Amino acid sequence: MSFLNQRGVFMQMMLPNASEPNTIVSLQLARKELGWNAEQALPTEALVDSSYVVAVSADRGKTFTIRSNKNDVDGDGDIDNHDKEKLIALAKAYVSIVNP
Repeated sequence: MSFLNQRGVFMQMMLPNASEPNTIVSLQLARKELGWNAEQALPTEALVDSSYVVAVSADRGKTFTIRSNKNDVDGDGDIDNHDKEKLIALAKAYVSIVNP
């Protein structure tokens, strides 16, 4: 996240291996809040309003299912399939990046 953009998405991918046959993408959506530490006279940064989502693929990233989504990620006021579609698209895009 930059100084100008206070929202961010952090992603991590685990490829299939001997103990986990699925491709798993974990996503953290967060907002950065700037503050001030008066004791040390230093600026601070904190991640707030974080939400975590896990996307799972049994076919190496061609299709995904979302294990849990309890957040309105598209801002339309409800949690529905549109939110899930956006999260799945984000997971697919991340898996398609060769060197993230």
